Amino acid sequence: MNLELRHLRVVTAIAETGSVTKAASMLGLAQPALTAQLQRIERALGGPLFERDRRGARPTALGELVLDRARVLLPAMKGLQDEAARMAGGDALSRYRLGGVNSPLLGRLVLRLTADQPTAQISTYASWSVDELARMVLSGRLDYALCGVCGDAVPSAELGLAWRVVANDPVWLLLPEDHPQAARDEIDMADLAEERWVAAPGDGCFADCFAATCARSGFTPKKVYETDLKGSIDLVEAGEAIALCQATFRPVPGLVARPIKGAPLRWRLLLGWHAEAQAAAFADVMVKHTAGAYADIIDRNAAYKSWLRTHPGFGAQVNTEFEPAV
Repeated sequence: MNLELRHLRVVTAIAETGSVTKAASMLGLAQPALTAQLQRIERALGGPLFERDRRGARPTALGELVLDRARVLLPAMKGLQDEAARMAGGDALSRYRLGGVNSPLLGRLVLRLTADQPTAQISTYASWSVDELARMVLSGRLDYALCGVCGDAVPSAELGLAWRVVANDPVWLLLPEDHPQAARDEIDMADLAEERWVAAPGDGCFADCFAATCARSGFTPKKVYETDLKGSIDLVEAGEAIALCQATFRPVPGLVARPIKGAPLRWRLLLGWHAEAQAAAFADVMVKHTAGAYADIIDRNAAYKSWLRTHPGFGAQVNTEFEPAV
């Protein structure tokens, strides 16, 4: 394994927090994943970087050497990226290549970018796979990825991207307006034990989380379809299934979206970029545009806007960020 700047960030995070567990939390990673990454870094460098016991993690002599170099290299590289970006593109990118996973945000984000930079070239790429989009960003084929993940999950740590949380939304239910449960302000999952279901495909843990939610409500889903948005709407309109949808979804005529009692399922929207690419220098601007696009969607969704007033912890999360993952 070749040592990279992202590995130096891992070592620095562990040293600053004094704990692998705390460093994992700061980086938005699972502790076992960070431990495994540290072990690979140590094998590449030829020895342990930290002494670890119940009191925490303290750098070894080799660890101090690596940290001394990291404290010089990381700021220098950040300065180089910023200067190169300013020289190459002025105060903004001239081209935006955006990837999106199952989110109504992408369209609004394009509108905001177009309004702010009418001459910029903007292209989009859609995929059901967070990992696919992250790899495209890592390889330089995309500048940013707008992804959704279930609950507290984060994209694969091995992909080495920086991520910013945009929003934390509950998963709602999409059903016909004449459904017996449609008149309720919120729906208990136990009252839907005999229903069939439809949701968008994906490569995360959502299917498992949904099955666990049903189990806690005392039933196993009879059938779960996977299809795109149009297919989901068709199945709901036909009375064949109830759809699991994002709370920001605006129902079509004849359908209604309702919250699940207790908000047992959550969907976090993340914006990701390569920490060492030119796009990283404009990430804060991009986050601002993405947050504005999310606010636009909330303003157009009276039901969800009203729900948010009584459910703190959901909605925009623009101050939550992850350091580049490993």
